[in-house]
Amino acid sequence: MVDVQRFRVLLERERDAKLALLGALRGDIASVSAARLDSNVDDEHDPEGSTIAFELSQASALMEQSRAGLGHIEDALARIDAGTFGICIVCGVEIPEGRLDARPWTPYCVNHASVGR
Repeated sequence: MVDVQRFRVLLERERDAKLALLGALRGDIASVSAARLDSNVDDEHDPEGSTIAFELSQASALMEQSRAGLGHIEDALARIDAGTFGICIVCGVEIPEGRLDARPWTPYCVNHASVGR
C-alpha cells in the first residue's frame, strides 16, 4: 500500500515550487516586455530584438510547461482527497511505488504510461 501522506507532502512541496516559478516567470515576462516597450527595438534588424524575442518565447514556453505541471499536481492531490491516488485511471491497477516516486502526479500504471503523452 502506498504511503499517501508522504506523497501529499511531496506534491504540496512541488506545487509550492511551481507556484513560485510561475510568479518568477510572470515577473521575467513583465520585465522583458517593459524593456521592449521602453526601447525602439526592431526585432528583425536590431541585434537586441532577436534576444528579447527569444527571452519572451522561452519564458512563455516555461510558463506553459509549469502551468501544465501544476495542473497534474493539483489533479494528483484531488485523487489523494478522493482516495484514488496510486490507482491507474485506465485499468484500476495499483501504480508501483517506484513509478510514483519518479512521477508522483501520474495517474497511469506502467502499462498505460503512454496514454498521458
